[in-house]
Amino acid sequence: MAVGWLAIALSLTPLAVPAAPSQLRLFTTTHPAMGTEFMLYLYSTNPAAAAAASEEVFEEIDRIEQLLSNYRDSSELSRINQNAGAGAVTTDPEMMDFLQQSEHWSRASNGAFDITVGRLMKAWGFFRYDGRIPMDAELEDLRAVTGWEKVKLDPAARTVQFTSPGIELDPGGIGKGFAVDAAVRILRADHITAAMLSAGSSTVYALGAPPHKTGWRVVVPGPLPSKKTLSVITLRDTSLSSADCSQKNFTVAGHRYCHIMNPRTMRPVEGRIQVSVVAPSATVSDALSNVVFVETPAQSVATLKAFAPDAHALIVSGGAEARCTTFQWTSSVDRTHCALN
Repeated sequence: MAVGWLAIALSLTPLAVPAAPSQLRLFTTTHPAMGTEFMLYLYSTNPAAAAAASEEVFEEIDRIEQLLSNYRDSSELSRINQNAGAGAVTTDPEMMDFLQQSEHWSRASNGAFDITVGRLMKAWGFFRYDGRIPMDAELEDLRAVTGWEKVKLDPAARTVQFTSPGIELDPGGIGKGFAVDAAVRILRADHITAAMLSAGSSTVYALGAPPHKTGWRVVVPGPLPSKKTLSVITLRDTSLSSADCSQKNFTVAGHRYCHIMNPRTMRPVEGRIQVSVVAPSATVSDALSNVVFVETPAQSVATLKAFAPDAHALIVSGGAEARCTTFQWTSSVDRTHCALN
């Protein structure tokens, strides 16, 4: 079963064989949200309980989307974008938690991760998927409204303020992971012990393990167009996030421009093909997948060692530096994918 460009390999009982009343059965549901399709696989002995848990999970994801969406004027994030340039805006504890986690990874990565790229994403045409190359002067002007250090948080007062009017926060590099973590808390509260939740092609969280398995087996395909297996890993109570440019990009004069921005250069990332990061939470793996995509492999390894020593990463680079770089990645890697130009 495909999950974006990841694949979950499950050993399933043939549908023609009825399950015993007390036997765990796999239930699969999907739900559109946050510009992608969420997929939930969960094991339960009770169809009604499985349906109720699935409904709660997707309601929670919808709630987080309403909190974080930069496409909805009514969201809490949009309210902050509209008002924080004029003065301190009081927000709720959940949004403050989101902003603090975002700030942490911006600081840890020295700005490789940055949610202030909203205006930058629009300038390059990625907000509405109508790619364009902005003029250099336009990019220089946008430096005044880009930069995580321009967002001032007061956790005690629960306020956020922009030091420069016109800043726009974009949750794209961490929001889906934040939503997945919130949904997993619902699953735990509902006493679901084996489930896998995916947020399109960006993030999956493995809760527990399928019956008689040590974890959820996830296939990481090689870079497009091959789709051959790059690596196979087993996840249990942990998250995998991946970043690549195969689905969101545009091409001008034979050059492909990726939707993942390097906030330091104000331009799309060059040289990285895809990355996969395993971490204890989906919020962390989502943020780290963007950090690792933006930084050089050497910088990424240094950041992971310093700030995420329990993470695992697989980095595929192309062009003149074509190679695979790993950090604590224990599964085998098909390195025929590591010499791409």
